[in-house]
Amino acid sequence: MFEVPEDRKYLESHEYATTDDVATVGITDFAQDELGDVVYVELPDEGDEVSQGDEFGVVESIKAVSDLYAPVSGTVVEINEDLFDHPEYVNDDPYGDGWMLKIEVTEEGAFDGLLSPEEYRDQTE
Repeated sequence: MFEVPEDRKYLESHEYATTDDVATVGITDFAQDELGDVVYVELPDEGDEVSQGDEFGVVESIKAVSDLYAPVSGTVVEINEDLFDHPEYVNDDPYGDGWMLKIEVTEEGAFDGLLSPEEYRDQTE
């Protein structure tokens, strides 16, 4: 059983966002397990605008290269630069040290179209 924290919402493509004014974004425990050992992460720059559902970066593992999609729209206010030297954090702690971006949420109802923890769990079982 994969960890699915209750304090965030999820995309079907396995990205998560905390439901704060500045949302923390990353990939789920399920996604990192499917990818295998992450060896490289490409992220946008601070100050970049991202739109919900659009690609914001790439994660590369020993098995595959996968696009990353923004769960919410807004401005990137911080990126996890530790991932450039330690991409394994995505595998070790996807909801903690392995976070990827912080996005200042700009749209009312930004989280409405995302999956609840229960809906995401149902999708990955």
